[in-house]
Amino acid sequence: MKTAVITGGAGFLGSHLCDKLLHEGLKVICIDNLITGNVENISHLAGNENFSFVKHDVTNYIFIPGEVDFILHFASPASPVDYLQLPIQTLKVGSLGTHKALGLAKEKKARFLLASTSEVYGDPEIHPQPEDYWGNVNPIGPRGVYDEAKRFAEALTMAYHRYHNVETRIARIFNTFGPKMRANDGRAIPNFIMQALNGEPITVYGDGSQTRSFCYITDQVDGLYKLLLSDEDEPVNIGNPEEMTVLEIAKEIIKLTKSSSKIIFNELPVNDPKVRQPDIKKASEKLGWKPIVKREDGLRNTIDYFKKLIN
Repeated sequence: MKTAVITGGAGFLGSHLCDKLLHEGLKVICIDNLITGNVENISHLAGNENFSFVKHDVTNYIFIPGEVDFILHFASPASPVDYLQLPIQTLKVGSLGTHKALGLAKEKKARFLLASTSEVYGDPEIHPQPEDYWGNVNPIGPRGVYDEAKRFAEALTMAYHRYHNVETRIARIFNTFGPKMRANDGRAIPNFIMQALNGEPITVYGDGSQTRSFCYITDQVDGLYKLLLSDEDEPVNIGNPEEMTVLEIAKEIIKLTKSSSKIIFNELPVNDPKVRQPDIKKASEKLGWKPIVKREDGLRNTIDYFKKLIN
């Protein structure tokens, strides 16, 4: 029975990956310091003999006894609210945390999967964004703490691959949504859903013409799992190429929730990307992956989740 370690395993993506890997017959060791993760995301796994939880800050040395086959490094604040409030922690987990996780992979001779992000492309000058695009990032802007932490993590991962022969996989994750998202994490879909369900004004930044591409969580996890098992050692975009404006998603959520909320407009954050759309040709060809969940179905599932939270 193979063993996987997931850092950030109590977070939104990490907790879904815990479920996926357990379902696929692996033992899972979840590591999280819970600064943005939530133990409720993994509480249903208590008592599962193939699952264990370790509360630990991965910027410190990681000790795991026994054999480990896979290490999935998902520890990091990942929403604008989080990384703007926790800039130093974000930089540390992207640098020191990645270094410690890669050190564990080297020691255990384990395959390493890095959760990178579409934010490495910054405010892109090429659209849609292919993996060979180097990006347009402001390293000293407010978002630089997240963007540059992930860019450094990618560079460190490839250095361990080339110099230490560690098996590495890099996922550039685009906007993902679904159950277990935090209601107050600052991302568009949970914000809009909670505002709509509570009858509050829907807050759209700028004029709402900036675009995003939203991937439902089960599609995202399927893509990550296929990447983990693949032979592709350089970055792969995992996301839904269906592009829409932020204003369009706000209107769709109002419709699906049957809310009376009105849309209001606030100032656009500094360096907010104008467009975001993955080129998934590589994922399609190398992994045989593409998203299959219709956006409306995913939104209905997510709305139902937040309704239960409110109740």
